[in-house]
Amino acid sequence: MKRLLLTTLILTTALSFVQAPAHAGFIAEQKAKIEFKRELKNEQKKLENVIKTQLEYSNKHDLNGLSSLYTADFMNNDGYNKKLYMSLVQDTWDTYNDITYDAVIEEMEIDNNFATITTRETAVATVTSDDDVLEATGELYSKGKCIYYLVKVGEDWKIRSEQILEERTALKYGDARYTDIDLISPNQVPAGSEYSASLKLDLPKEAIVIASIGKERMVYPQVKCDEVFRKLPEDQVLERVFKANTQNLNEYTVASVGITRAEPESESVVRVYMSGLAILMTRVNIIPENKFIEFEEKDAEKI
Repeated sequence: MKRLLLTTLILTTALSFVQAPAHAGFIAEQKAKIEFKRELKNEQKKLENVIKTQLEYSNKHDLNGLSSLYTADFMNNDGYNKKLYMSLVQDTWDTYNDITYDAVIEEMEIDNNFATITTRETAVATVTSDDDVLEATGELYSKGKCIYYLVKVGEDWKIRSEQILEERTALKYGDARYTDIDLISPNQVPAGSEYSASLKLDLPKEAIVIASIGKERMVYPQVKCDEVFRKLPEDQVLERVFKANTQNLNEYTVASVGITRAEPESESVVRVYMSGLAILMTRVNIIPENKFIEFEEKDAEKI
């Protein structure tokens, strides 16, 4: 009996020595998890602050501040480097001096010293046209979806690249501001393939509408597409088929819309005037063609 008690005592003591390190390991593991979550949350706040600060600098039209958020080797998916990118931003601010931006973060991922942030973004501005054809206030509205690729530099995060997944912009003057106009194009197509773009409007039947649809490759300086205006069909839908470029350059489909009205000035004179104008752009990302892959199909073996 005494021997049994002694054996039990020895076993209990031995087990306590076995369990102690296991318990210590569990505590260390929990501490490590807590520390990891704390560091992750801290890095997420830093990343959120990059987008917040980007918005602040953009809405203040502070190019130096905005530029400080990007790495020197920045490049976007249109092939624009940092110098050209910032120059285009400044041109936008000079053209639309009251433009304001907003962004909502949809997704965020961190992988060691690299991170991605997916955002939904909008931009709104006004512009006054002093054109002889149409004197009216214009309204710009743009929306898009973007992925930012960031790299950690010291304790800070910097934007190294961006990929614009979706982008739709409309500039409307006069009657066009109060008209439903939509330019529909695919978000992405393979290089060299055909795709269609359609322009849809909702206007009173008495309005006379002429419109054109073209496409422009994303190069700099920008090469304007040729405009061939047509009278809008009765169903108020204009459609064109394009062939994507084979230079692996992203494109814009561009639509121009002119709204005219006729008013009698006297029994024998009718005045025709331009009452509205709209320019719409939709991004079409080109899936590049890889010319260094050779694949030879073989007949399937019969079973």
